[in-house]
Amino acid sequence: MTATAPLRATGSAAWADTLLLSFAKAGYALAEPPILQPAEPFLDLSGEDIRKSLYLTTDATGEELCLRPDLTIPVARQYLASGEAGQAAGFSYLGPVFRYRDGARSEFLQAGIESFGRLDRPAADAEMLALALEATRAFGVKDVEIRTGDVALFTALLDALNLYPVWRRRLIKDFNRKISLEQDIERLTVSSATARNEYEGVLAALAGSDRKAALALVTDMMSIAGATNVGGRTVAEIADRFLEQSTLKAGALPRDALGIIKRFLAVSGDPRDAIKQLRALAADAKLDIGAAIDAFESRIGFMATRGIDVAQTRFSTAFGRGLDYYTGFEFELHAKGNGIEPLVAGGRYDGLLTQLGATTPIPAVGFSVWVEALARIGQPAKSEPAKSEPAKSGRRS
Repeated sequence: MTATAPLRATGSAAWADTLLLSFAKAGYALAEPPILQPAEPFLDLSGEDIRKSLYLTTDATGEELCLRPDLTIPVARQYLASGEAGQAAGFSYLGPVFRYRDGARSEFLQAGIESFGRLDRPAADAEMLALALEATRAFGVKDVEIRTGDVALFTALLDALNLYPVWRRRLIKDFNRKISLEQDIERLTVSSATARNEYEGVLAALAGSDRKAALALVTDMMSIAGATNVGGRTVAEIADRFLEQSTLKAGALPRDALGIIKRFLAVSGDPRDAIKQLRALAADAKLDIGAAIDAFESRIGFMATRGIDVAQTRFSTAFGRGLDYYTGFEFELHAKGNGIEPLVAGGRYDGLLTQLGATTPIPAVGFSVWVEALARIGQPAKSEPAKSEPAKSGRRS
């Protein structure tokens, strides 16, 4: 079955052809990874919570398999297994994915692009946004709202504040999953040193420990008890929880750090104004986050070079896409007046390929197109989409 076959079955072949042609002209080769995939990478990278939405089976050897719930991980695995692994390479895709969705069809179409190995990160980020906008135009949708963020700025802020590692992990996790940061931050400002806990002995033993030591202690304790998980939590999750509680016993988040984080998270609007606000914050609080701001500013410059009206993009330091593997630039394109479901969404995920087995870090950025959502509101494009700059030596600028 070709990538366009599912669309042809629904009479939307013109959109498929236009979309794939725009990706091909930009230098992205078509990838067609198998529909049946190992389940482990999805469970490891997205957590056991995703299990309830996967369609699972087991092969003769006992390996757990699933129908692919998205295409980013399958395309990344295919790239790592190829001779291009570690080199700059880009791939496009269009095909069905399978995920249980309450009240919606479990099989639906996903298109997109994944770009691996490019070291010119700001330029690659800007290209992804430009191609994402081109994808909406392929469906005749031109009036879209552009929402952007950058988790790397938040990570740089937490590093500069020199927080306890367990607090840093907790805040980043909450940020990526769109949990209310304000609630978690306020909780960390109240010391639990006077609170009683049924695990006082464990917390005392963990006081001042790092994550490796905490994991070793909890592993030993659970081994003695003959358990591998409790209430669905893994040993690592339990160790993190104990370490968090022992850190809270040691004291609360400093008030000055709380004020800085809140001021940071209030930055939003025109990206160029946001740059000024972030530099002012860094200067006032004496924070070493200049490199992250410079990368953000460089990306804005490349966006403008590609013809994107930067003033029409909406930036927020609190914007996150709800996936733990994002490490930098994130974005969503919405139809005007639709504040919930994105039409196109993506971002930078530099750590994912290492988690999938790469021996050295490989930069990665990409996006997914929600084909059926675009098809519902779009009109067939009457002319060819604007051309992107051709690929040169395996890199697109």
